[in-house]
Amino acid sequence: MSRYLVAALYKFAPLVPDAALQADLKAVCDQHAVFGTLLLAREGINGTIAGPAAGVQAVLARLRAIPGLAELEHKESPADEQPFLRMKVRLKREIVTMGITDIDPVGDVGTYVEAKDWNELITAPDVVTIDTRNDYEIRIGQFEGAINPETVSFREFPDWFRRFRETRPNARIAMYCTGGIRCEKATAFARMEGVDEVFHLKGGILKYLETVPEAESRWQGECFVFDRRVAVRHGLEAGTHTLCHACREPLGPEDLRSPDYVPGASCPHCVEIRTAEQRERYAERHRQEELARARGEWHLGQPGAPREADG
Repeated sequence: MSRYLVAALYKFAPLVPDAALQADLKAVCDQHAVFGTLLLAREGINGTIAGPAAGVQAVLARLRAIPGLAELEHKESPADEQPFLRMKVRLKREIVTMGITDIDPVGDVGTYVEAKDWNELITAPDVVTIDTRNDYEIRIGQFEGAINPETVSFREFPDWFRRFRETRPNARIAMYCTGGIRCEKATAFARMEGVDEVFHLKGGILKYLETVPEAESRWQGECFVFDRRVAVRHGLEAGTHTLCHACREPLGPEDLRSPDYVPGASCPHCVEIRTAEQRERYAERHRQEELARARGEWHLGQPGAPREADG
């Protein structure tokens, strides 16, 4: 049985995020040895936490006691090691940063599609499937036939979508992301742009991989997650990817066999854009991390979540 429970959660709801709520949630997490990140904004909450099962459930109960979050849903997965180094509770302008201020992800979003019905939707001949995640996530896995917008951050998505709409103005659109949060905003944006038929995968890729049998799946590869597991596969089991400690790109088995891969110093994705001095600095950091790990300690420079989750 796994030692830790990981809970991914989000909800768009009117909140009053302030320093008092921030401190209260941090104290509850510390009390129950729960690590991870919670983002609070006027539009809602977003985050992933991990710890002993009882501790995670206690934190979830506290969150659901906040006005507006009573129906907060979460997705669970096991972990043999604590996937986070510390607990962070942050006050933000947006819980997933798109940079568009006048959309309504609470009252006007696309049509939810349950995981069990997703295959039928995305195989319809008049439906265009769009992956709303960023390029480094899509590189290690996506739904068969989905469009990759090749964005580096979610802020780039609105401009890409407007260009896409010029080429397919009448398309029925299906969108998906890791846990569902980016799709809430992406479909709300599409609605604001005048798209009538836009759908999104309820619960995101994680719900799909949890509930749809692999034999029936149209998912190809693994799903990037924003913690030390790096990726998960069907059944939400840990995947085969690791992380480049130099550039924090996800690395698969082929990347690890590349002559450009030097543990802690470089990988095929960054070897050409880092100087020899930088690579040596990364290599030294990696050596210190390994020494700390051998002592059963965390090294201060050791990365926790690969990047801050944006959905």
